[in-house]
Amino acid sequence: MAIIINIDVMLAKRKMSVTELSEKVGITMANISILKNGKAKAIKLDTLDKICNALQCQPGDILEWKEEEAE
Repeated sequence: MAIIINIDVMLAKRKMSVTELSEKVGITMANISILKNGKAKAIKLDTLDKICNALQCQPGDILEWKEEEAE
């Protein structure tokens, strides 16, 4: 996928654990891990809003687009 989710980078910058983010956002640690590991196929804007609020960041700090390499 060409969209990269950099939650792990923001967690490190904010010195916050996955558990703490999960509690602040109100979604399971399993779902945070899916986002963190790049396995998510979609993210609701409401969830993105909650994550940005918890991490005090912009959506662009979390989401990154990279051109896919041709096979």
